[in-house]
Amino acid sequence: MSTQSKAKPLFHGPIVRRAVLDAFRKLNPRHVVRNPVMFVVEVGSLLTSILAVLAFSGRLPENPWFILGVSIWLWFTVLFANFAEAMAEGRGKAQADTLRKARRDILAKKLRQPSDHLDFENVPASSLRAGDVVLVHASQLIPGDGEIIEGVASVDESAVTGESAPVIRESGETAAR
Repeated sequence: MSTQSKAKPLFHGPIVRRAVLDAFRKLNPRHVVRNPVMFVVEVGSLLTSILAVLAFSGRLPENPWFILGVSIWLWFTVLFANFAEAMAEGRGKAQADTLRKARRDILAKKLRQPSDHLDFENVPASSLRAGDVVLVHASQLIPGDGEIIEGVASVDESAVTGESAPVIRESGETAAR
């Protein structure tokens, strides 16, 4: 069984398509008001758009092209911020889905007697319950959250914490899958 899943590229097609649509959906003021800075930028975008229309219609003496340029930059700023937020959400959801799938697919070596490391049965990780003791060897995926009873290991918790470097875990510490 492979212990490493292939990382998706930064701009994965389905995530990008969804993020572009979400960037426009997030223009709704009810969403943008949660971020005061972007709310002010969106209000500025709307005002400069109105000023550009007025300038092009001849009701304002200012240069309409300058006002239009400012308006476009402000709209671009709001859309890019929404796109970046939607990309982060999409990647987070994809990562959560991968973790859920891995939890279903991983077999755990559940010890019948915690003192006997040779007496175990292979069970799906999803069937593990609090109090179960499992045996994990080097380079195996940890089948669930739990406390390390015996030994020391370098654990890659990047899928859970985002930390890129493996961390050292030893007896008495909690390991996250």
